[in-house]
Amino acid sequence: MPLDVIIEYNQVSICQKDHLVLKDVSFSVTKGELVYLIGRVGSGKTTLINSMIAELPIKNGDAMVAGYQLKKIKSSSVPLLRRKMGVVFQDFQLLGDRSVHDNLEFVLKATGWKSNSLIESRIMEVLQKVGLETKGYKMPHQLSGGEQQRVVIARSLLNDPEIILADEPTGNLDPETSSEIFSLLDQLSKTGRAVIIATHNYTMIKKFPARTLKCVDDTLVEVNDSVEIDLEEL
Repeated sequence: MPLDVIIEYNQVSICQKDHLVLKDVSFSVTKGELVYLIGRVGSGKTTLINSMIAELPIKNGDAMVAGYQLKKIKSSSVPLLRRKMGVVFQDFQLLGDRSVHDNLEFVLKATGWKSNSLIESRIMEVLQKVGLETKGYKMPHQLSGGEQQRVVIARSLLNDPEIILADEPTGNLDPETSSEIFSLLDQLSKTGRAVIIATHNYTMIKKFPARTLKCVDDTLVEVNDSVEIDLEEL
C-alpha cells in the first residue's frame, strides 16, 4: 500500500443493525485528496462515513483509516482514531449556551488539552483559518448559517486531523455561502489532509471538480462522467 494512502477499503460490507446497507465496497483515498461522495437519499453515504469513524462495524472485507484496521479496532482505540479525523455536520451541532470560543475550548479540554495558553493559541489559530478571528465572543445564534458552518470547520481542525469528513456541509446554506464553504474545504485538502464531502450539491461539484464516488445499488462506484452526476438531480 502506498505511504500516502490514508483510507483504504477492500471488499467491505457495512450493516446498520441487521440491515445490509453497503456491500463489496472498495476504494482508497490519499493524503491531500478531495473526494466527493454522492448518491440518492438512503443510498449509504452517511453509513459509509459512520463506518470510517467506527460508529458502524465492518462486517466483511478489510478497512484501514488513518492507520487503524476498523475490523480489529478495540473500543479503547476508537477515540484515538476519531482524534485523527474532523467531522463537519450539516446541522452544525454547536452548543447553543456558550460562545464560539467556549465551544472550541470545550472540545480541546475534552480531548486532553491542559495548558490554557496553548488552548487560547489553538483557538485563535483555527478561527483565523476560517476567517472568524473576531467572532470568538459571539453566541452561535448571533452568527449566520455560513459563519456557524465555519465554526464547525474550525472545530474539526482543532486536533490537526489527517482526514476531514463533511456530511452535507451546505445542506442548509444559500448558493453563495455554499461556494465559500466548498472553497474552504478545497483549500484544506491542499494542506495535505484528505477531505471527503458527502453532498447533493452538484453545482459545487462542477465548480470545484474532484474525484467522485457514488453510492448506488448497495455499493460504491467511481463516477467519471458528469452526465451520471446530472442524472442524480432528476
